[in-house]
Amino acid sequence: PYILCPRSAQAQLSQKLLLLLFQLHSNPCFHPDSSIGELPYAYHFDSALYGQFLRRYSERLGVKRIEGLIDDVTLDGQTGHVTAVQLAGGDAVAGDFFIDCSGARGLLIKQALEADFEDWGHWLPCDRALAVPSERFENTALFTRSIAHDAGWQWRIPLQHRNGNGLVYSSAHLDDNAAADRLMGNLDTRAQADPKLIRFQTGRTRQQWHRNVTAIGLSSGFLEPLESTSIYLIQSAIVRLIHLFPHQGVTKQLVDEYNRQAKIEWETIRDFIILHYHLNERDDGDFWKDVRHMSIPDRIRQKIDMFRSNGTLQQDQFDIFLDPSWLQVMLGQGVTPRDYHPLADNVTDSQLREKLINTHKTKQQPLERLPTHDEFLRAACEA
Repeated sequence: PYILCPRSAQAQLSQKLLLLLFQLHSNPCFHPDSSIGELPYAYHFDSALYGQFLRRYSERLGVKRIEGLIDDVTLDGQTGHVTAVQLAGGDAVAGDFFIDCSGARGLLIKQALEADFEDWGHWLPCDRALAVPSERFENTALFTRSIAHDAGWQWRIPLQHRNGNGLVYSSAHLDDNAAADRLMGNLDTRAQADPKLIRFQTGRTRQQWHRNVTAIGLSSGFLEPLESTSIYLIQSAIVRLIHLFPHQGVTKQLVDEYNRQAKIEWETIRDFIILHYHLNERDDGDFWKDVRHMSIPDRIRQKIDMFRSNGTLQQDQFDIFLDPSWLQVMLGQGVTPRDYHPLADNVTDSQLREKLINTHKTKQQPLERLPTHDEFLRAACEA
């Protein structure tokens, strides 16, 4: 699921800032002193409804939303900065700084300012998705499922009123009609519509801050949703922009630092997704063979080799995936360390056993007091 971008960059910035506020709220059903609050959890959103809610909330705070289609972009003849956008109908919106939330077209960052795009399709060959809603389960599922197929993978996301389903695939290995048949034949509940085809190009805009324009959302690039990182990248871009926001004007130092951090963050996410594909041991199609044998970036090759050597995982700067995530994919897909750090010998078998028993108790004890998933949804979301 993706947050849908309205046409007004100003309203969109406020909406995305609200995502940060939402993250700061504690779960209302968990007492802050309870061990239940230590259990990890995540949210499933209907992105269209969430976007509408954030739009209304922003407008109540005084955000001015201007509805219109951009016909043209006015650039300063000396600096090359965007000075205004011309709307269909003749109106113009002027400004000193612009947030490009125009989606994959990148009306400002790509088309007007001609920022380069870095294509990562040779590492992440999936370039299409089919999406279709289906009837909800009688009892709401607790989690998203990612289901591998011979030319990609399928998602199933449970919501209160329906299930979201989709198939991400490589058009070089599976045609659209066969992909639709695959998706519709693997639904767990009855479809509520025909599948919608989405074409995409994996990669990033090299200069995500260019002159007086910052790209946020799809205008900054796209990574397939295998790890559901799109909303995170929106939030992270907003935080980065707030930290480096210009005061007396845009400076080279601010732009360079923003782009440096964005580059590292995008590449670490890219590499973690590549890891899922490259380490596969499947033999049911050319797609999986191709990604298993493809060349991979040096950074991820070094990370795999280091882990295989002695189990070492080094956290990289701006990497949103912590060591446990890398550990799960490495071990889960057959990378077994040949050695380990000698400090591990200082932990006795009895100490390790006690630690595991205590961890198990910590996770199991709260379960007796937890409501079922549907009881929780009725209590927290019924209004």
